[in-house]
Amino acid sequence: MLVSKNSYMYEMIRSELTDIVGSEYVCTCAADKLGHSIDYYWIPEMWHDRGMETPKPDFVIHPGSTEEVAKILKLANHYHIPVVPWGGGSGSQGGALPIFGGIILDMKRMNKIIRIDRESLTVTCQAGIIAQHLEWSCNKEGFSTMHLPASISCATIGGFLAHRGTGVLSTKYGKIEDMVLSLEVVTPTGEIIRTLPVPRHASGPDLTLLFTGSEGTLGIITEATLKIHPEPEAREFRAYIFKDFHTAMAAGADLMRSRLQPSAIRLYDETETVTHVRKVFGMDLAKGAYMVFGFDGRKDITACQMKYAREIMENKYNGQDLGSKGGDLWWDNKYKFFYPGYIFHLPQAYGTLDTVATFDKIEDVYWAMKKVVTENFPQARFIGHFSHWYDWGCMLYARFIFEPQDVPKDPREAVALYNRVWNLAIRAAIANGGVINEHHGVGIKLGHLMKELYGPAMPVLEGIKKQLDPNNIMNPGKMGFKGV
Repeated sequence: MLVSKNSYMYEMIRSELTDIVGSEYVCTCAADKLGHSIDYYWIPEMWHDRGMETPKPDFVIHPGSTEEVAKILKLANHYHIPVVPWGGGSGSQGGALPIFGGIILDMKRMNKIIRIDRESLTVTCQAGIIAQHLEWSCNKEGFSTMHLPASISCATIGGFLAHRGTGVLSTKYGKIEDMVLSLEVVTPTGEIIRTLPVPRHASGPDLTLLFTGSEGTLGIITEATLKIHPEPEAREFRAYIFKDFHTAMAAGADLMRSRLQPSAIRLYDETETVTHVRKVFGMDLAKGAYMVFGFDGRKDITACQMKYAREIMENKYNGQDLGSKGGDLWWDNKYKFFYPGYIFHLPQAYGTLDTVATFDKIEDVYWAMKKVVTENFPQARFIGHFSHWYDWGCMLYARFIFEPQDVPKDPREAVALYNRVWNLAIRAAIANGGVINEHHGVGIKLGHLMKELYGPAMPVLEGIKKQLDPNNIMNPGKMGFKGV
């Protein structure tokens, strides 16, 4: 914000914000500002760890209603103040960082469940609700959102929608954009709009998908109606080890082409199989590529699906059956990777290079990314697994890890190293048929690569942004859009 914090104009703006939401929901103390200046993006964490100053908001506002959000955006437009929506702060791309100051709009007060519709099997909720709270509420009624990502306990529904998030059962139930039916959105100029009440129609373009994945640059999602599903009668998992990654990938693609509708498939490359999988699951795995898959639904149908899936794995690809125990270990420990003792964290440098491609290109993407990382950064480890599968392809969840002794102490040198890994690896993905990201979003980390990915289509996105946000107040500098 261009207004000096020591000026009476700053206090006038604070007074107007207080008039909208109340004094207890306008925060300007150092702790609140610091807490909203770092998300799960490695660079701001490292920057703070090295004693450097992080960009902070001028105000942290906690709105309690859609109408309050609309008033805040009208005020921000009047004074040309940047506004950044904040959900759980668990994003890894810097998408919620207040890099130009201004207002952080922390949405977590807006956490109500408005309606569970048993006839249509939908739930309508405010966007600030923590995903786990929504899931528990649906479970009490015998339903599930089936959106079960690793960040379920700390991320909001609005955050998932803003970044097109994915849960562990996406292979059957889809990503968040497959689950959303309609949205309530406050536009950057403060109008409250609702997208059409159903996602399938021939009534023009789908505005729901326009705002899904826009990362707070086109408006603020305040309410959503999502699909829900009956809790399954049965859930079965099984694990296999294959002689190599190529064979395992062929088996997984064949399982998807069979249209048996697995709820989940996880395939780990040889490196991650003998290191991270063994550590987390406690399994003494032989050399090879580890795969787990599962089905859910009616018990008899699930058993039939599993029978045919096992025939594919064993008869066509000579997979070594590790039994249901191997599969259940994955399901029971599916979030264990993300807790202390297992998760990568400072003082390591690490990143998740997730991308997605069709089956005819995904192996080329994997080998190209692995080659560029290992050849240019021999001190780094490169591991990968394939964790979200579709009828046409799958997602690569690749990681690079530098141990502490290989990370520069100077924060600027560390940033340069980190960004060079990303630039080389993601460009290798694009060159081989992948994209810059599959489900973590773009944020500030990957924004500069958007023009390379979209090419001549990027001005179309920029035109939409300018039309909806003429004063460029909404999350400026993210997703490749210009800053203030």
